[in-house]
Amino acid sequence: MTRFLIASVVVLALVATTSTILKRQPRTVELSAAAMPSLVELHTMAGVHRLTDQDIDDQSLIFPTQAKQ
Repeated sequence: MTRFLIASVVVLALVATTSTILKRQPRTVELSAAAMPSLVELHTMAGVHRLTDQDIDDQSLIFPTQAKQ
């Protein structure tokens, strides 16, 4: 009878601990996402509209200078 009682207390403590841990995780995710400004606000704060337009060369193809032998 005492083994059953000890096992019941251990299982109850384990369930209480896991439910507490699982309840805490989404709150931290919500708070971190809510504290971050939107992309439009970040661009406004950084002054992206004042930057000049740049010509960027297409560097998607890279050719080797010499073939390895």
